[in-house]
Amino acid sequence: QVQLVESGGGLVQPGGSLTLSCAASGNTFRIYAMGWYRQAPGKQRELVALITYTASTTYADSVKGRFTISRDNAKNTVYLQMNSLKPEDTAVYFCISGGVGTTKGQGNWGQGTQVIVSS
Repeated sequence: QVQLVESGGGLVQPGGSLTLSCAASGNTFRIYAMGWYRQAPGKQRELVALITYTASTTYADSVKGRFTISRDNAKNTVYLQMNSLKPEDTAVYFCISGGVGTTKGQGNWGQGTQVIVSS
């Protein structure tokens, strides 16, 4: 089993930046990919960004050019640098880890961290 602990959420003004972190512990040798999903009120959870252990990345179209995902394999930690934040980025952000199924939302989940973009 893998445990994920997220941090870094909060309140930020439009145009601002935040960095989310997610640290994995437990059976981390099984982790192929880590990343982030988000869920806004009344909406389905959606993929934000994923990164494999070889640093191959996937981004949602809505965040390309604004968000950057990175991974420290030695620390089993994934980061999400979010720039030029918009009110529509407001959501609970969930960390995920697992195999190729992470692209479909299959894997281990963190508890979520709230991001609010508002003036």
